[in-house]
Amino acid sequence: MGEVAKDLTSGTIGGAAQLIVGHPFDTIKVKLQSQPAPLPGQLPKYAGALDAVKQTIAAEGPGGLYKGMGAPLATVAAFNAVLFTVRGQMEALLRSEPGAVLSVNQQIVCGAGAGVAVSFLACPTELIKCRLQAQSALAGSASSTGAVKYGGPMDVAKHVLKAEGGLRGLYKGLVPTLAREVPGNAAMFGVYEALKQYFAGGKDTSGLGRGSLMTAGGLAGAAFWAIVYPTDVVKSVIQVDDYKNPKYSGSINAFKKIFASEGVKGLYRGFGPAMARSIPANAACFLAYEVTKI
Repeated sequence: MGEVAKDLTSGTIGGAAQLIVGHPFDTIKVKLQSQPAPLPGQLPKYAGALDAVKQTIAAEGPGGLYKGMGAPLATVAAFNAVLFTVRGQMEALLRSEPGAVLSVNQQIVCGAGAGVAVSFLACPTELIKCRLQAQSALAGSASSTGAVKYGGPMDVAKHVLKAEGGLRGLYKGLVPTLAREVPGNAAMFGVYEALKQYFAGGKDTSGLGRGSLMTAGGLAGAAFWAIVYPTDVVKSVIQVDDYKNPKYSGSINAFKKIFASEGVKGLYRGFGPAMARSIPANAACFLAYEVTKI
């Protein structure tokens, strides 16, 4: 099997494993990110991650934790195929000779390049997912007056294409998506390679066991979110913002308003669930990738 085909297949399987393990955590993250800031004297809709879990299950059942999974599940093949294939092709370009092991810095460059490519798939997928996940968090708020209720991923896509500027509407939030994916993937693949070489005691990492691969993958995923989390918050609030009466005029404006009203804490809403998700989800993703690529 050619290297491109291996990357396509293994990336797809790894992405599916990541999604199944991590989606409930992602749902809670988006709910916390997108809930409106409470008015003076009022409490927020969710007191924290556990409260968001309890309210979601009470109102929507356990299936509510998997709301919005249809969109990323439908595109997980394309997303991870692009991510790992572009990374693989960049590795080939940077190698001095076939089979040469790349340095950590070279892996960082490969991750950044892959991040650019996947941003154009991630943006519309994330918009659909966030709209579905955030519906209950926004319900009943002042900003949700007249808000559209979506029946599923296709319903979101149809509404955006029809009422929010066509294809351009699906790419709302592209700038913060790029600002998340490029440095995030650079950090993730760099940390992954650094940890593998550390565990192996050198550049030959072919003998690493599954435990080491899972540990490296989980910590690499945590590095992704540690680097870019405030950018993800900005992306989420922009993508769920009302089209006709927007609260934010752009990424910088959203950052300033969140910081002004809630401080640094506002830029880290949902950080706990994101980190809790990233470790097991990326451990599963990288393990599945490495095992199936052999």
